[in-house]
Amino acid sequence: MVRRTLPLARQAAQEIFKGIESGKLVRANGVLPSEAELSQKFAVSRATIRDALAQLEQRGVITRRHGAGTFVNPQPRLDAGLEELVSLETLARRIGLETRMNQPHIEARAATTTEAERLQASSGTRVLSIARVILTGARPIAYLVDVVPTTILQPQDLDKNFRGSVLDLFLPRRDLALSHSRTEISIASANADIARKLRLKRGAPLHKLVAQLFARDGRVVDYSISYFVPGYFSFHVIRRVGNGS
Repeated sequence: MVRRTLPLARQAAQEIFKGIESGKLVRANGVLPSEAELSQKFAVSRATIRDALAQLEQRGVITRRHGAGTFVNPQPRLDAGLEELVSLETLARRIGLETRMNQPHIEARAATTTEAERLQASSGTRVLSIARVILTGARPIAYLVDVVPTTILQPQDLDKNFRGSVLDLFLPRRDLALSHSRTEISIASANADIARKLRLKRGAPLHKLVAQLFARDGRVVDYSISYFVPGYFSFHVIRRVGNGS
């Protein structure tokens, strides 16, 4: 039964998605139970279930076929170990998932207060902002924004071979000597702008990663905010057991 602390349709969508992931709701040939059965199982109205299924369909998790039922879409999932710093494109290539970038929005401007703080730079530092949506097929799966000081990256550095990964631009550069990334992970609700870019409903849950990329000399060379559509990504961290001392 869903709880009443969040909109019922969103909760129902979360519960159905959990049932899909565990396999408990999926029948032969990838079919889900009917709206009436799901309504009874989660003790909500059929209208709520219908809205929840619409949210899952919008995320690409399911397909509803009139007169035939609701089917779970087979989806390759990017399983990202956060202890390894690699680009989204590299992760996708490892599992044979084809991704592409839409037209990026590239802007040279002064850093905001937050950006300057995260870059450990002075107020008004000139930065290059690179915002883009990453798609698999026609489906948007991520929205990425990198903010880089213009002393490190210029618009002309983003040539026709740029496929969406700033990290992949940096890795071959000996002048940067990358060291590590500090990443904050949270769940965020899509605002109107991001929901439109990712073709989701406003308020839809997203994985949010906020990262600072450090060079070996201690410089922060990149500040990024990334939003990932659930269902396409699985993040994990491997932690070693301490000795208790």
